[in-house]
Amino acid sequence: MADDQQAAESSSAVQEPTQQDQTGLAETSAVAEEAEFEYVSRIEEAGVASRKVHVEIPQSRIAEKLAEQFKTLRKEAKIPGFRPGHAPQKLVEKRFAGDVKEQVRRDLISESYRQVLAKHKLEVVGEPEFDDPGKIDLPDQGDLQYSFSVEVQPDFTIPELKGIKIKKPRIEVTEEHIDQAMINLRQQNGGALIPVEDRGVESGDYVTGDVHFRLDGNVVMHQHDSQFVAGKTTLGGLLIEDLAEKLAGAKPGEARKWTVHIPVDHPVEAIREKDVELEIAVKDIRKLELPEVNQEFLDSLGFNALADLREALKERLAERIGYDVQQTMRDQATKYLLDNIQVALPDKLSERQAQRMAGRRAVELMNRGMTRDQVMGNFQALKSAAQSDAARELKLFFVLQKLAEARKVQVDEAELNEQVATLAIRQGRRPEKVKHEMAQDGTLSFLYVRLREEKALDTIVAEAEIEEVEPAKI
Repeated sequence: MADDQQAAESSSAVQEPTQQDQTGLAETSAVAEEAEFEYVSRIEEAGVASRKVHVEIPQSRIAEKLAEQFKTLRKEAKIPGFRPGHAPQKLVEKRFAGDVKEQVRRDLISESYRQVLAKHKLEVVGEPEFDDPGKIDLPDQGDLQYSFSVEVQPDFTIPELKGIKIKKPRIEVTEEHIDQAMINLRQQNGGALIPVEDRGVESGDYVTGDVHFRLDGNVVMHQHDSQFVAGKTTLGGLLIEDLAEKLAGAKPGEARKWTVHIPVDHPVEAIREKDVELEIAVKDIRKLELPEVNQEFLDSLGFNALADLREALKERLAERIGYDVQQTMRDQATKYLLDNIQVALPDKLSERQAQRMAGRRAVELMNRGMTRDQVMGNFQALKSAAQSDAARELKLFFVLQKLAEARKVQVDEAELNEQVATLAIRQGRRPEKVKHEMAQDGTLSFLYVRLREEKALDTIVAEAEIEEVEPAKI
């Protein structure tokens, strides 16, 4: 898990201490336990929820660590002409001086960093930002001094949350739901897409097109070569009920524009509750010929009878509805936290905070059906939106981190892999490939944080006073 949660290093010259669960520091292989040696350190206020830390590593400590490393290395080093452990010390030092100094430098920074956080009781959020990381080298003579900035958990109190009132939407799986699921299943298993050349878009067609969302003439989201069905469809995290009507008759090369209203829970905060222009430029149209539901079709899916298949679809729909219902209750718990907790926030949104918030929204969009490539293509726009309207997201981040810590909420490897597998299935890709890409671009750590936050919210829902209501009354 530690590898999955690491943030990228700020510079190749500095091996930054990594975060675990966004608050604790992962152990390094070189330093197994806290050193007894006490480093000199000084803390400065650097604004709301920020601290500047200065650390000094004396020359005597550097010399001691170098001697220990060379002593260990001499016992193990294989040098031509000498048996292991019998090479002259000076020769070992000459041959391995660069590697040893680099390892000692990393160990000392990691060791002193961890000790300083514990000594000053700093509840760090995110990764440290080192000053001039390329210049943090072991000196030939004298002490090593370095400094870094960290974001810390603001000081606030979480109120009593047991028994808050939450409404639970009452939703049941109907035969109509199952019928639509059957159509979707036939589309995914054996349906053939036939090119359309003699007409424009009709309901149910598979359309390829470029999608742009504009606010005041500026593109806020886009999906190039997006593939979707002309019907009730989600584009850019927005459910569009009348897409077939809006695109009716449109042929390749033709674009349609209309105004859509963005709901309050949309991942891109800058456009919530605003009217946005949606433009779709049609590039390709195909119609789907569905396979017949016969015994051969049932056998291919591992079912003996149609009734068994419909029952399995009913169970799957119930699981999905259950997730949606739980998310609705989480949203209410979130609103309660935001309305009832006061948090002093930094005066200015930092680059790291904007990156973090954009990552949260990226994961939300992938959960709503956008592919990873589409989300990453919009990442800069997501970050810009985070910078323009960040107070709510930043406050929520601090609150949920403290809540998760207080309630000892954790996410294990199996839970993370299960969520990655769900995203991979939606994209029709292999889970291990999706996980590798998410680890590379940083969205895996955002997914981890999101899962931890959801579990923290679930602890509130579990203690709430629940009232079942019709969905329209939420």
